[in-house]
Amino acid sequence: MSEINGHEYQLLKIFSSDFEYHIPAYQRPYAWTIEETDTLFDDLYSFYASEPEDENYFLGSIVLIKENTDRKADVIDGQQRLTTLTILFSVLADNLKDLDDKSSCMEILQEKGNKLAGIASQPRVFLREWDQPFFNKYIQNVKIDDLLKLDSTSLDTESKKHIQENCRSLKEKFQETFQDDEDELLKFSNFLLNRCYLVAVSTPSQASAFRVFSVMNSRGLDLLPTDIIKSETIGKLPSDLQKAYTDKWENLENLVGRDGFNEVFTHTRTIFTMERAKKNLLDEFRSYVVPETTPKALVDEYLEPYTMAYMKLKNCEYISSKNAEEINNCLYWLNKNNNYDWMPPAILFMSMYPDDSDYLLWFIRKLERIASYLQVTAQDVNHRMARYKFILAEMKERPNSSLENPLQNIELTEWEKEGFLRTLNGEIYTMPAARRNYIIQRLDSFVSDGGATYNAKLFTIEHVLPQNPSAGSEWFDVWPESKERQYWLNRIANLVPLTRQRNSAAQNYDFDKKKTKYFTTKSGTSSYQLTTQVINIDKWTPDVVKQRQKDLLSVFTYSWDLKKSDEKKERDKFLLSGRGGNAFGYPLDDDNFIVLSGSRISRDVTEGFPQGYLDLRNSLIAEGVIEDNIFAKDHTFTSSSAAASVVLGRSANGRKEWTLLDGRTYGKYGQLESEE
Repeated sequence: MSEINGHEYQLLKIFSSDFEYHIPAYQRPYAWTIEETDTLFDDLYSFYASEPEDENYFLGSIVLIKENTDRKADVIDGQQRLTTLTILFSVLADNLKDLDDKSSCMEILQEKGNKLAGIASQPRVFLREWDQPFFNKYIQNVKIDDLLKLDSTSLDTESKKHIQENCRSLKEKFQETFQDDEDELLKFSNFLLNRCYLVAVSTPSQASAFRVFSVMNSRGLDLLPTDIIKSETIGKLPSDLQKAYTDKWENLENLVGRDGFNEVFTHTRTIFTMERAKKNLLDEFRSYVVPETTPKALVDEYLEPYTMAYMKLKNCEYISSKNAEEINNCLYWLNKNNNYDWMPPAILFMSMYPDDSDYLLWFIRKLERIASYLQVTAQDVNHRMARYKFILAEMKERPNSSLENPLQNIELTEWEKEGFLRTLNGEIYTMPAARRNYIIQRLDSFVSDGGATYNAKLFTIEHVLPQNPSAGSEWFDVWPESKERQYWLNRIANLVPLTRQRNSAAQNYDFDKKKTKYFTTKSGTSSYQLTTQVINIDKWTPDVVKQRQKDLLSVFTYSWDLKKSDEKKERDKFLLSGRGGNAFGYPLDDDNFIVLSGSRISRDVTEGFPQGYLDLRNSLIAEGVIEDNIFAKDHTFTSSSAAASVVLGRSANGRKEWTLLDGRTYGKYGQLESEE
């Protein structure tokens, strides 16, 4: 039996002479995009900024083929994290101005050589052979500016393009977050190297390594956090209530299933914290939910209504004498989203207004629009969570909102509308399949009577103007300009949905033959209205496609209400929500920041909260600036970070955490002028 070893290591040890990582040729290429990279950085920085210094961050595990006495290791699982962390440390080194600090950081990337002995420096991580020279030249030798100057179209592998894109994004993140603050950079690097851990599981056998990988990615233990919370909650009830509440708990669990009930708990945690999870569900539920309620109220006031709402939302089973069909149709599209980050605000709203079907219809329509915006424009999980938390915060602050005086934070901003339409007007077909399918299906639903069904196994998207017209085809007569063909090829006007498998020969038919042989059914139409529209067009010319693009964008503009507002715009407010705090304010000169009256601070402070900020918080309470955790009057702070820390009750980087409703941070966009 192969010997299997597993140890937890600080990143300082992971990137040391103890390990030399090689990505085998049979592994897939480096594939992390900006979304995964930004999420990694945001998670790391959020933990660094908000958690006590005795708390450590766990980055997961890697699986290696490695002999105990040998430093060389083939990476079976973990190459995406190791590669991205290497890029992160390279950007960190690029930001350090002190030469000794930069040199120390570069030793994380490469083992230092000895010029006198003729020994070259040795990279810590070796990518696949066709990417490693590029990776070593620009990342491991910290030639960031040279890398970012390269024309991306000249890069010959997807891995190289991802490396460049992720490097650019991390460089922007570092600038936005630290703004050349060398001391803060050093503190962050200390956190990364000493408080961030990976578990390295190693075995000398390839077969054993793959078995370990399979086991680590299997379902694991059946015991869920809900089981432990159940025991703790029921055990705290008076003995005469325990049987009844055990039955109620188990009925709720049976209603949505064990996994579904666990999801209800996850969404409940989010409703309470309004932040993305930083620890496991059990710990966070104990920390943020349980102290805010009682065992009886937890079941009656939260788990029961939230579970009922979750069931209706997930299964599209809202029942009412009015608006039910329209609400369930919107829920159908929400559930086709590629994530369920929209679920917490939907659960909270449905539990708050269970019988107001008019207001619920308004809310679900708005929620479907914002969820579609976040999916279509490919916003990462941190951006999505930040966007939804402002909706949650407003619901809590305004429990008596109504259709006559509705919620405001669920509306798209003008900036978001512009970005939404710009993306829809772009090259839809080049997007990942799930995203482009969603866009085409949603558009078809807008132009149809709602009778179409969208079976993922049968659904395909085809080009009308082919990607590669056959030589001598009439397409070259109708579309003589190659640049024009390329411009319109992948845009929405040239795409149609079909319910049959691709036919490589039929894809290149001339237009008339393509319509009759490939697009139509026996009835002479198509299952999809978008395709039927094309069937009824006589000739597929550039002018026809241009007009169709305008028409389809108009459908999106009308159906999702993306028309630019004519109302005079008020000055944008920066928002901050989390840990029960919900504040708004404006930046002033020299990083001074004014928090406006009505802003709410968190109920308590975290362990290790800086004494200076604690003293400031207490003095504002003593002076009556803050009463009952709410700012009674406007107050100007000497920095955005001081303002954010007082509101959240934890250390906070104001440049990152004060954001506009649409997610643009104060640090990235600076002091904004009022837009006319």
